[in-house]
Amino acid sequence: MTAVKPQSSLLKKHSQTDLVSRLKSRKILGVGGKDDEGEVHRSKISQMLGNELKFTLHEPLGLRFWQFTSAVTFTIAGILALVFPRLLNGLLFQEEYTPSCKASLRLHGGALLSISLILWNAFYTSEKMIIRWTLLSETCYFAVQFLVTLASAADEGLFSQDVGIMLLSYALFGSSSLFYYLQVGRKPKKV
Repeated sequence: MTAVKPQSSLLKKHSQTDLVSRLKSRKILGVGGKDDEGEVHRSKISQMLGNELKFTLHEPLGLRFWQFTSAVTFTIAGILALVFPRLLNGLLFQEEYTPSCKASLRLHGGALLSISLILWNAFYTSEKMIIRWTLLSETCYFAVQFLVTLASAADEGLFSQDVGIMLLSYALFGSSSLFYYLQVGRKPKKV
C-alpha cells in the first residue's frame, strides 16, 4: 500500500509571499538598499544603468531655453551661410566678395548645420552626459571663433565696431554655454 501525502495549501511555502525570504533575496541581489549617493534602487537594472530621473528634477533654470536658442541660432546661421553666402558676407564683413570666400562660407555653413543637428538632439534628451558634452562642444566652438576673429583682426590691423560686436557676442555665447555646462555638472543639494 502506498501512502498518499495530503497536500495542504497551508503547508506549502511560497517564497513570493514570504516577506523574510523576499528580503533575503533582495539583499543578495543588492536591490532595495541605498547606494553611496543615498538613492534606493528598485531593480538591479536601474542600479546598473543608473537613474537619470534625479537630473530632471534639478535642471538649471533656463537650460532648455538656452538649448533651444542655440539650436535655432546655429540652424539659421548655417542655412544663411550655405544658401546665401554673398548676403552673409556682406552683413558680417562688409568687404569685397570673392569666389573663394563663397566656398569657405558654404563649408562653414555645412559645419554649422551639423552642429545644429547635435544641438537639436540634445534639446530633446534628458541624459545628463549628452547635454554636458553638447554644451562643452558649443563652448569650444565659440572659444575658437573668438580666437580666430581676434587673430584675424590683429593680423590685418582692422579693429572696427563690427569686429568688437562679433568678439563680444562670441564671448557672451561661449560664457553662457560654459555656465550651463558647469551647472549641469554640479551635484544637486540634498533636501
